Amino acid sequence: MKPLSGLDGAFLNLETPATPMHVGSLHLFEPPPGYRRDFRDSVKRMIASRLNVAPIFRRRLAQLPLHLANPVWIDEGVDLDYHIRRIDLPPPGSWHQLQEYVGKLHAEVLDRSRPLWMLYCFEGLASGDKAYYIKIHHALLDGQAGAALAGALVDLSPTPGRAKPIRLKTKGTERLPGVLTLAGAAFRHDAAQYVKLVRHLPDVVRALAGLVFGGGAKPVAQRRSANSSLGSELWRNISFGPHTLINAAITGERGFAAASIPLAEVKAIAAAQEATVNDVALTLCSGALRRYLARHGGIPRKPLVATMPISLRDPGNREFTTQATLSLVSLATHIADPLRRLRAIRAAAGATKSVARSVKSVIPLDFPTIGWNWVIGALASIYGKTHLADAIPPIANVVISNIPGPTVPLYVAGTLMTGYWPLSIVEHGIGLNITLMSYNGAMGIGFTVASCVVPQPQELVADILAAHQELQSRALPPLAAKARKRAAVRAVKAEHAPTLRPARGRRKTAPVSAAPVAAAAKARRAAVPPPKRNSGRAKAKARRIHV
Repeated sequence: MKPLSGLDGAFLNLETPATPMHVGSLHLFEPPPGYRRDFRDSVKRMIASRLNVAPIFRRRLAQLPLHLANPVWIDEGVDLDYHIRRIDLPPPGSWHQLQEYVGKLHAEVLDRSRPLWMLYCFEGLASGDKAYYIKIHHALLDGQAGAALAGALVDLSPTPGRAKPIRLKTKGTERLPGVLTLAGAAFRHDAAQYVKLVRHLPDVVRALAGLVFGGGAKPVAQRRSANSSLGSELWRNISFGPHTLINAAITGERGFAAASIPLAEVKAIAAAQEATVNDVALTLCSGALRRYLARHGGIPRKPLVATMPISLRDPGNREFTTQATLSLVSLATHIADPLRRLRAIRAAAGATKSVARSVKSVIPLDFPTIGWNWVIGALASIYGKTHLADAIPPIANVVISNIPGPTVPLYVAGTLMTGYWPLSIVEHGIGLNITLMSYNGAMGIGFTVASCVVPQPQELVADILAAHQELQSRALPPLAAKARKRAAVRAVKAEHAPTLRPARGRRKTAPVSAAPVAAAAKARRAAVPPPKRNSGRAKAKARRIHV
């Protein structure tokens, strides 16, 4: 029995039918030649053998009567036939169909009477590839814990590793804790949190004082100058964002679209501009939003603001809980030039990270919960039903998260993982979530949208690919003609990375969304300098040679 932290419990209490609070990921697999096994059964056997290293698959909620405080996790049996399901896509089994189906599944709220996760294996893809979509409640883990969980379920070679299986319990075999046991756990948890708050109060005061007045051995004038610069950047981050079409009360329908960009190209831009990969990722998202809003209502004069999770995990911490906080960063969408925008975002994100590092030790990941469940749940319900998100300025316009993932190719049940795209949460007032995760040399980008505010998420795929091409052409030194052409070819391949492979022995089909691909290819051709024309003398010489 393990009590939920205050932060994990908040994700339960904020959940409504319109705002499910689970995260997920879509994985694409290439089976070896001659693969004849049932993919769903293979995945089921693999997870059954890994339940000892992934205990969250067995955790279920035990609620306190009247929801007086957070529930506790109990380790119980799991029905893998219920949690792992097979879905056969109808013909033609395209990449676009797969994304639409995943968006619909992401809209369904998880059953709280069972462990809070589901996995869907997809068959019927035109290429012969396999895929699965997995979703897990955010109360169980955050982005980095999700990456650690994925690492526990995969292998480094086509031959599955041997894991020690455990004996599966059936539901109800373990005696549930009684009311007194649950109430005692809640009171002990809250008492410990009150003691911790009092104990850490001096640290909080010192951290805030250091943030406001500065510290260290620097001269007073130098500290004031540094604090003034930091304060100006923070002020840009914490100001309200402009109201856009993606900032409204939402319904429960979800959409999903995926893109991939070569990670080496992102790192090259970061190195050339003395920025981080995260700075470049934010700039790409900013450029995509500029293009999307230009077609849907216009680009606001005031810059959009993103809320960005910052991990508070210590190195090596793989605990399956939420250990992150949210910060705000300006996306500088009012700046058209991508290089100037990158520099502005670099300064804004640097200020946010500096503050997060200085107060990391005093940011609470847990807090007392008795009575707060009612308050948080009531506020979440009122906020959605009254459509306040349509009337008040948004604190943030979009959620953007960048998570480092595996750097080597991985295998699941003997199949090679060729793609990895994350899905996340949207809320009232923030109808778009962009989550980026790297895998094996590619940056997978997942657009999770509320369908009522972003009905065609595939538009964002074309927008971010065009934004990447624009930033790359401006940020990197000029290339020779041949090198520029090679870069264009690589970009075309990257653009097709999320699409399904053609079936073996079959004719290669065109990409599902031809218009965005054609537009992006046209922009790349415009960036390639035209070949030099032969002069009249050269033409005459060529005619003589021909004669």
